[in-house]
Amino acid sequence: MQATAGAFIIANESSSGHCAVCNNDHWCVQKTVSRQGRTLAHGHFAARETVRVCAQGCRHPDGTKVTRHSASLCGQLLPASNAGYDMMVFVGLRRFREHQQRPEIITALQAKYGVSLCEAEVSHLAKHFVEYVARLHRARAGELKAALISDGGWPMHVDATGEQGRGTLFIVMAGWRQWVLGAYKPATENAELLLPCMRETVKRFGAPCSVMRDMGRAITPAINDLVEEFGLNIPVLTCHQHFLADVGTDLLEPSHAELRELFRRTKVRPRLRELIRELGRRLGESNEETRQTVLDWQTMTDGGHRIPPGRDGIAVVRSIGQWTLDFAAEATGSDFPFDRPYLDLYDRCLETLRATDAFLHSQPDDPEVVGSLKRLHKRLAPVASDVPFRQVAYRLRRRASLFDELRDVLRLAADPPKDETMLDLEEMHHQLDEWVASLKRDRPERGPAQDIRDAIDLIVDHVNRHGKNLWGHAIVLPQSAGGGVRLVERTNFLLEGLYFKPLKHGERRRSGHKNLSMELEHLQAEAALVPNLERDDYVKIVCGSLDRLHEAFAQLDQTEREQRQQGTLPAEDENLASVLQIATSSLSPADRRVVRTQNMDRRIRTAAASRAPRSQI
Repeated sequence: MQATAGAFIIANESSSGHCAVCNNDHWCVQKTVSRQGRTLAHGHFAARETVRVCAQGCRHPDGTKVTRHSASLCGQLLPASNAGYDMMVFVGLRRFREHQQRPEIITALQAKYGVSLCEAEVSHLAKHFVEYVARLHRARAGELKAALISDGGWPMHVDATGEQGRGTLFIVMAGWRQWVLGAYKPATENAELLLPCMRETVKRFGAPCSVMRDMGRAITPAINDLVEEFGLNIPVLTCHQHFLADVGTDLLEPSHAELRELFRRTKVRPRLRELIRELGRRLGESNEETRQTVLDWQTMTDGGHRIPPGRDGIAVVRSIGQWTLDFAAEATGSDFPFDRPYLDLYDRCLETLRATDAFLHSQPDDPEVVGSLKRLHKRLAPVASDVPFRQVAYRLRRRASLFDELRDVLRLAADPPKDETMLDLEEMHHQLDEWVASLKRDRPERGPAQDIRDAIDLIVDHVNRHGKNLWGHAIVLPQSAGGGVRLVERTNFLLEGLYFKPLKHGERRRSGHKNLSMELEHLQAEAALVPNLERDDYVKIVCGSLDRLHEAFAQLDQTEREQRQQGTLPAEDENLASVLQIATSSLSPADRRVVRTQNMDRRIRTAAASRAPRSQI
């Protein structure tokens, strides 16, 4: 390929073929044009294309002359571009599947194919790749819909993500196939904006057999309106994980926030960090030696509770303080309320206090080490001596035990179990009813147990309000799909764990930014369709295989060109891009470009500084 780089190609295919208007097979040369090209299959090349026109002077219904371009060039190069379809596919997959940075893509292209691109061209091709994926998705909607019907329908999973209120991305997924059917960028997560998104997806791919949603204030009324609008008689299911999070937040947040405020008021953490820094300065720069000392001390099995003297003892005391502050190690990664970080900090403080008592009982011979241990104990003493700490921790722990019992009943104390059966769901439903009945039965009617009464009432209220949406996961399949029963996932993990989390991880890897508000705001909504290309059943329907994806894109352009010439181009769907940016309280990117201008500042401040009379309101 590199040996033929810069080769000159004559694109002068035979003039055989009939005119689409007069059915004549006589053609005349209209012009000869030069064109540069770059493809993975051919490298860099220059081409001279001969364009022919119907000898009878025929014109298409749109008024353009009937012409014949080089089919070989049209099938290789993007319209009005010297880049090939295969190059665009290479760039797009590297960008949106592997989340590579632009220099990495440029290096891979040069090393593997000897083709050079600049960073601006990489961004341009990546943007076009997403647009072509969306066009192909819409063009194959009929075939995709037929596959979903053959399954007996599709459970709709819906969810949205963003970063600090910006870059909202709303996804509609077919749960059983794990295909993203619709991806949208509403200005904000609002029911008026989410309903048109789901409506368009249902019109294109058919009505779902169930809906799985979270408990957001926007998505709940939007789905209710969707079900009513299409007259659907399907189960609307609440994600069990979100149900637990809602119960746990209402149940634990007051006490957890109170415990957090106690730590802030007593300044336990900053004072402990101050001590750790001071001990680190005393140890100097011999970090590796002191770390090895601590590791050796950890492996001692003499049965005593002694700390070595000298620098080794200072290093051990410093590590004990660091262990106390490392309460995040207790977390499971599920966030509050499944993790209670300040309760973990409270428990570690108490353990460290008991441990320092033991170490001080067997005092080392070095007075500096003893003094460091006493200072560590003094900084943690408010946690054990202050009555509010014990009271708040007791209430929080008691409420947390109720919440953990609910998690066990719904079998979500760990990762959601796999291969659940209808019998498992029925047993789970029965256990939840029995557990709620036991709460009502054991609820103290009077006495000092007001907090536990409030906790039980809160749980029962949540179950009563959302219980009807917690069950109904068994979908009876029609005989055309083989009959039987198929279960819908109990959680929205398909979107949150298998899509949103990898998406954000990949964008952080590509951009190097922890805060993704800017990246998500500028990310095209249709980029959410690219993960479908990892599903073999989806790829087989839309293009056969990934190796033929560029051919499918070229065929899209050819079909659209022919339809435009014949005047049969399908009417465009409702432009949701403008609908999703309707006026809201949020400042969308489009609104921000209007509001954040110097002229806007000038006009308002000039008017404010004028001597206009005050309005009488």
